[in-house]
Amino acid sequence: MLTVLIPCKDERHNILDCIDSVRDFADEILVADSGSTDGTLELIREMPGVRVIEREYVNSADFKNWAIPQAQHEWVFLLDADERATPEVALSVGKALASPGKCEAFAVKRDTYMLGHRLRYSGAQSATCTRLFRRELRYQPRRVHADIIVEPGKLGMLTGKLQHHTCQCLNRFLQTQNRYSSWAALDAFEAGKRVGFWGMALRPPLKFVQFYFGRLGILDGTPGLMWCGIVAYYNLSKYAKLWELHNSRTKSAQRKETNHDNLATPPAIRRAA
Repeated sequence: MLTVLIPCKDERHNILDCIDSVRDFADEILVADSGSTDGTLELIREMPGVRVIEREYVNSADFKNWAIPQAQHEWVFLLDADERATPEVALSVGKALASPGKCEAFAVKRDTYMLGHRLRYSGAQSATCTRLFRRELRYQPRRVHADIIVEPGKLGMLTGKLQHHTCQCLNRFLQTQNRYSSWAALDAFEAGKRVGFWGMALRPPLKFVQFYFGRLGILDGTPGLMWCGIVAYYNLSKYAKLWELHNSRTKSAQRKETNHDNLATPPAIRRAA
């Protein structure tokens, strides 16, 4: 009845704990790998009851939408390799599958961990994501932060929380944030969004104030300070990259216009000028 789908790449340090956390309630464990080179696949293939599929990674939504139809069961529970399903979540999944009602998907909350420290505040206390859904559903066509498309009134809520070990190595986490900010800028650019000086100057520090003071990140100590600072930096990077995209397009258009004018002007006039 239930396929647990785990997208991963180079997750040797996470994959065993992730798989172990879903064994008790998964009818199928499907790992979708996007080019691991750290020994992840060798570990997985030694584990019984795990099926592996492989494909090149384009972006998160594209990769997941490719993997979902390959699930063998009607319902899919998607779990990132840096997440763990708790017993409370497993019990809630069982209840949802036994009696889904009109719901086509279910969201769940997460406990976020920063370098091993659980963030009780810092905006993490309200984070939810849709993870249990019928196999025919798909993710939004976005490069980053896409969610499952669900009709209004057909999204339920699981009890319990996933454990999300999002930052176990600061260098790796910052590389991920840099990649995500690039994708977010491209999504915004293609949607016709723009940012100016004041937006870039005010939004990132206001985001820090919102998370550090408004959402009580100050109570999470040093990990909270780091988390809120990275959230603000992510927003600055996203807006800076969005500005760069528009600036590059403007310069490209100006060059094309200049070249067109030069071609339309007789050589003798251009030499005289």
